[in-house]
Amino acid sequence: MYKLKLIIRYLVKRRITHFAVLTVALCVFIVVVVMTVMNGLVEEFKQKNHDFVGDCVVGTKSLVGFPYYEELMQALEATACVEAVSPVVKNYALLRPQYGGDRYVELLGIDPVRHSRVTNFAQTLYYRAADPARAFVPVYEPNALGCVLGIDLALWRDARSEYTFDATPQRAAFSLTCFPLNARGAPAMAGTTVVSSQQFYYSDNSHSGIARVDDSTVYIPLDQAQSLCMAGERKRITAVHIRFRAGTELYGGCEQVRRLWSQFRQARADGPDGRLLDTVTVESWKEHRRAYIAPMEKEETLMSVMFSLVGITTVFIVFVVFYVIVSHKTKDIGVLKSVGASSASVMGLFSGFAFVVGLLGSVAGIAAGWLFLAYINRIEDWLYSRFGFQLWDRTIYAIGEIPHEVEFHVLAVIAFCAIVACLIGALVPAWGAARLRPVETLHGSRS
Repeated sequence: MYKLKLIIRYLVKRRITHFAVLTVALCVFIVVVVMTVMNGLVEEFKQKNHDFVGDCVVGTKSLVGFPYYEELMQALEATACVEAVSPVVKNYALLRPQYGGDRYVELLGIDPVRHSRVTNFAQTLYYRAADPARAFVPVYEPNALGCVLGIDLALWRDARSEYTFDATPQRAAFSLTCFPLNARGAPAMAGTTVVSSQQFYYSDNSHSGIARVDDSTVYIPLDQAQSLCMAGERKRITAVHIRFRAGTELYGGCEQVRRLWSQFRQARADGPDGRLLDTVTVESWKEHRRAYIAPMEKEETLMSVMFSLVGITTVFIVFVVFYVIVSHKTKDIGVLKSVGASSASVMGLFSGFAFVVGLLGSVAGIAAGWLFLAYINRIEDWLYSRFGFQLWDRTIYAIGEIPHEVEFHVLAVIAFCAIVACLIGALVPAWGAARLRPVETLHGSRS
């Protein structure tokens, strides 16, 4: 009981302990806000990439592609863990609008219905979200070939990350120019006709939420992509995207697909163009999008390391506070020891005091962080309307709302680390207090 009374007395009467609690609260507040926002951005980015490609990808980085994909898809669809598959042709093209402004784009040839079963393609469409089968049918030219543009290719995004949509797509024609390759990887045409061009009409836009996709990708029908980009007797694609059934563990499902692919490749290795199958790999969505996800994860790791230094700062601040308290409370320590308190009890007293400081600071910091996160988007809107300030320029970053969903396990880890930092900071002063001798402390206080 006396320990609790002393702890309360130190908390109430010693102003320096208020400084310690405030320091812990401030550190916890900063970590809660920054880690919540950063974790939210990383997780949201991962989810968008997952939605963009599905669960698993059987594909090649070669623009030549690989054949026998129809048989492969039949085998995949017969696998118990596979829910849907989608063939994709990926290539690069020169996009030439009707009124100039040429630019190079990434070309994706897809079957919109199949692709919507594997990915969230249908949900990214604005005009044809409810009817992806007509994604490539321009409403103003139903018999023409349509294309879906990444939204940043089609529309302008303002400073609030909002787009202005018309009731129907504006009439616009585009010429797509590619270098078709044969099965040997050589240009399929010779002389002055080395390139292949075709005109498409703007039919819809796709908003995946991934900046590198939305500002550089054009979607066209699968068969048109094959005729533009590939030549030869056998049709080829560059990837088969796969969605697993609910309840299928990601890496377990990918292992099943790898075994199936290994058997399939061996069975077709001696067939015409069978060598093209050697470049094909099976990857989970995380492995397939690693080049895009890894930089974000590294930034998150770097941020965590930087804020671990904040924890070290807390340790030293608590150390100074407790060193001052112990140096001014030698009389109390001497009285306690003279009436029979052991060294372990004295050390437990100051450790308990450090625990309470850490607990109070954590609670205050978490409460303040939670409140700030609840209003963070309103605060940013107010700052933008008054001063034109934004944390992220929405014309550059594909960010809507700032992430503000608090995860309880993250709060628990932050609070635990803050309390541990306080205990570590108080360890040396508490040990010094426990080693003081009653006679020396009382004699020192009288003199």
